[in-house]
Amino acid sequence: MSDLPHCPQCDSAFTYEDRDMFVCPECAHEWPQSGEVDEDQKVIKDSNGNLLADGDTITVIKDLKVKGSSLVVKVGTKVKNIRLVDGDHDIDCKIDGIGAMKLKSEFVKKV
Repeated sequence: MSDLPHCPQCDSAFTYEDRDMFVCPECAHEWPQSGEVDEDQKVIKDSNGNLLADGDTITVIKDLKVKGSSLVVKVGTKVKNIRLVDGDHDIDCKIDGIGAMKLKSEFVKKV
């Protein structure tokens, strides 16, 4: 039997190796085999609790008024290639028809 570490998030014993990463099949958590876990990296989750990463595609779950204009980002608007940033609005993106925007992760879901 292999001697792989348990998952640091859910403590599952069913982890497996994938290239230079360990993967948990129960909670989908991935971490490097070298043991160097970046603790200060901010974890950003969508409204459903899915982890977001740079380059993901998201969908807006609520009508959002654009501050300083009469434009509204409608429910169901799909946004591709997001960038995660620090701050109150943690998603930086470009929305067709509106332009560059900053969104809060609580108003989006991962596609």
